[in-house]
Amino acid sequence: MTARDSVSGQGLITTMSPGEARPTAPKWAYLLTAAGAAVIIATYVAVLVTQPATLGQDLGNTTLWVMVGYLAGAALIAAGTLPLIPRSIFALMPIAIALNITVGQIVGTLTPIPLYLDSLGSVIVGVLAGPAAGALTGVLGNLIWGVTINPTVIAFTAGAAFVGAAAGWAARLGAFRAAWWAVLAGAIAGIPGGALGAPVAAFVFGGGLGVGTGGIVATLQAAGLEMLNATTVQSLASDTADKAIIFLLAFLVLRTLPKRIVSRYPLAMRSLSAMRSKTHSVSS
Repeated sequence: MTARDSVSGQGLITTMSPGEARPTAPKWAYLLTAAGAAVIIATYVAVLVTQPATLGQDLGNTTLWVMVGYLAGAALIAAGTLPLIPRSIFALMPIAIALNITVGQIVGTLTPIPLYLDSLGSVIVGVLAGPAAGALTGVLGNLIWGVTINPTVIAFTAGAAFVGAAAGWAARLGAFRAAWWAVLAGAIAGIPGGALGAPVAAFVFGGGLGVGTGGIVATLQAAGLEMLNATTVQSLASDTADKAIIFLLAFLVLRTLPKRIVSRYPLAMRSLSAMRSKTHSVSS
């Protein structure tokens, strides 16, 4: 059965089939989303080119212009994706952001574990509502975290946006229909995620920032690797493991959420429907 609903005034047409919804937004929505992504990329490149020495030390002029760049990109993405993101996801975003900050601050900066786990909330939102919602959660989470607790994380906002978006792309490809697929998708997403973070950590902050990651970078440097190479090796290894774990945790969370919540998000229902169908066929 297929139902088609049009929303007057927004030009939004949504085609719904069992377990899936494909919204078609007006062209301006896609243009704004693309512009937001471009602003985030441009801010990231500007950080690498200028390598501001005072970035993240406090909320001074240098940190503020980076924050404004990422915030402008987030605002454009938010404006462009309003027709694409289920309205109910905005009620869950504050919880997801708090989860990112709390877990990330504890694991990434206070423990010797060479992981971050600071994008679990973004990944959950991405799985529920798609790439744009995941990316928006990642950006807002890092900016709020930077303003309230740790300004250094603002420099890594582009990577946070990518991970949230990658979760949505992985969900669309069916990666959350099985645990091992989720782990594999997370490991793959960790490669570009680590590649995005490594230059910032090396050029701006002089290596890993966390207790665990900083220790690995120092060990690799003592073994003879240059700063960028040591940071890249650490980032790729840590991010691959980190995102594999986070995607697996998101897989488990998806299956423990009340059905009344998950049923609001057709993208998430695809994964649950596939799992339940497989379970039913095995039991039969």
